[in-house]
Amino acid sequence: MEKIVKELKPFFEPNAVAIIGATDKKGKVGNVIFENFEMNKERGVFRGRIYPVNPKLDEIGGYKCYHTVGELPNDTDLAVISIPARFVPSTMRDIAEKGIKSVIIITGGFGELGEEGKKMEREIGEIARANGIRVVGPNCVGVYVPDTGVDTVFLPDNKMDRPESGPIAFVTQSGAFAAAMLDWAAGVDIGIGKMVSYGNKLDVDDADLMDYFIHDDSIKVVTFYIEGVKDGRKFIDAARRITRVKPVIALKSGRTEYGAKAASSHTGSLAGADTIYDAVFKQTGIIRAEDFEHMFDMAKAFAKCRLPRGDRVGIVTDGGGAGVMASDAVARFGLKMASLSEESLKYLKEHFPPHAVVGNPTDVVGDTDAQRYRYAIDAFVNDPNVDAIVVIVLFQVPLLDEMEVIDILAEYAKKSDKPIVAVAMGGKKTDYYARILEDKGVPVYPTPERGVRALAGLVQYSRYLERIKG
Repeated sequence: MEKIVKELKPFFEPNAVAIIGATDKKGKVGNVIFENFEMNKERGVFRGRIYPVNPKLDEIGGYKCYHTVGELPNDTDLAVISIPARFVPSTMRDIAEKGIKSVIIITGGFGELGEEGKKMEREIGEIARANGIRVVGPNCVGVYVPDTGVDTVFLPDNKMDRPESGPIAFVTQSGAFAAAMLDWAAGVDIGIGKMVSYGNKLDVDDADLMDYFIHDDSIKVVTFYIEGVKDGRKFIDAARRITRVKPVIALKSGRTEYGAKAASSHTGSLAGADTIYDAVFKQTGIIRAEDFEHMFDMAKAFAKCRLPRGDRVGIVTDGGGAGVMASDAVARFGLKMASLSEESLKYLKEHFPPHAVVGNPTDVVGDTDAQRYRYAIDAFVNDPNVDAIVVIVLFQVPLLDEMEVIDILAEYAKKSDKPIVAVAMGGKKTDYYARILEDKGVPVYPTPERGVRALAGLVQYSRYLERIKG
């Protein structure tokens, strides 16, 4: 097992967690974190042991409360700290003496708040390095892993929904961004397998997490929200290692002078020249997202699709205008419209009524049934001139059997070696069918532009892999 996997595993799969600052006062950070673990323990998801630590309490929620770190059982392999900043250095010394090697510091008030905070942060770092302790934080919301029940996010369930598990890892400097994205992901049914909010990244950083996720078979794609990188060489080396194995998507803020200044005051990060980050991302194969929507649109495509062999896109639609929008997006995002083979054109003409539009886009028109979609998708899947397919389904058309076309799309997405993304435009009724289609393994987007842009991310990564293979 790689050294980094052994070091970071307790953050995601601890045998026993100590919650330092646990309390019975509802709404307090230490109480929410304790109740997260307690609830997940009752549900049978968290299988480790829970040790609350508070010098003023003897028990919390039926659990024995330890008064000091020194009293903790020796099997404790993760400590979560949510106490005032001034007490954290001495607590870290106690943790070092106890032999605990993994610590999440939720507490803020360190490097982001000036020289006194930086001094405490340096002291914590010195203690950690001298004793081989790995630290996530400070100034963060920590770790969320739905499969193991680790949840140090201190926003309660009535404030923030938690997403189900999935093949996407989400890593962020911003704790507020982490909470908002988890809540959003839950609302749109995007599965998050692991979330790490590292705040000031005193120790564990982007590079460490990339190296860890190389070996995590449950994660297919890694997404990052980055404000700044402290060790450029370490970051570049780790990025090159992971992008050979799985895709990495980064949303880098601080692109402007104003944003860079805000990032520095937020987590104490130096944002650096944005052109440098652009160059590093291109060199290392990291795909840059324009916004959070773009990041998760691409992540969803990577999680559900095969990689394309090229950049030639075929479009099937039952609405002419949507086909035009998709065609514009193909050009806008640097892709090419596929030229269908003579065999494909002949096949489609034989099976379509005269008023259907054969070509690329192929428009099955508004009186379509599901069978017409089958013919169109079959032709595109078997055409050697097509590398990737966008299927636009306007579920509102009157003769379309929604479940039949969903099954057809899912069937071809599963058996084809080409990526297929779907676009479904509409409201609540459309959203209902889109969720069913996604549950069957096909990524669905609410506009042609978003569907094509996600596909462009797959093409970009595929080109990178071809380039490094020589």
